[in-house]
Amino acid sequence: MTRIFIADAIGLVADGLRYRLADHPDLCVMAHASTGEELLDGLTRTEVDLVMLDVSLPVKDGIDTMRALRRKFPRMLVLAYSELVEIEYVNSMLIEGAAGYLLKGGGKEELVEAIRTTLAGGRYISPAARESVAKGYAHCDKRMDGEYIGLSLREREVIRLIAQERTNEEIGSILHISEETVKTHRKHAMNKLNVRTSAGLVKYAHDRRWV
Repeated sequence: MTRIFIADAIGLVADGLRYRLADHPDLCVMAHASTGEELLDGLTRTEVDLVMLDVSLPVKDGIDTMRALRRKFPRMLVLAYSELVEIEYVNSMLIEGAAGYLLKGGGKEELVEAIRTTLAGGRYISPAARESVAKGYAHCDKRMDGEYIGLSLREREVIRLIAQERTNEEIGSILHISEETVKTHRKHAMNKLNVRTSAGLVKYAHDRRWV
């Protein structure tokens, strides 16, 4: 039997996956965690064969959780399972160590195929996610040893504060940098994420459950 651990902020997701896998008794959802910290803690007490991990987790988001999971459980198989298709999310999860990227909303057949492909040592990426990756990413330096994929730590801090409706002056005061430096970080973040307005940065922060 393949034991599966679901990490998703919505508890009904785990119930839904159990239902969709009911015709495959060898695939069993054993546990559910609503946050990254719950997942990491649960893995110390629950033996599983596969983690299905959403990008959008509160507090410690899915990408940060993926990085922490790879450090603590380097042999654990992880299948990203998300509504988000943009290349920043897909590439970040894959580069941090996920074995595949499955989009929510697909059919039961695709779910089973993705799980079995991952268990067999392959990499499953949903067609829409493959298309997103194939388009390339002009601004993002995707390095395995990078402190973060695409965004610097300071750019992440600026995005979080923008999403909290802070002004440039307030952000500068909080981070102890000038308003011009705030604007520079904002511009760089927008370029890296391929968004044209601050609303795009706010959406990114909400997608990742940073706010």
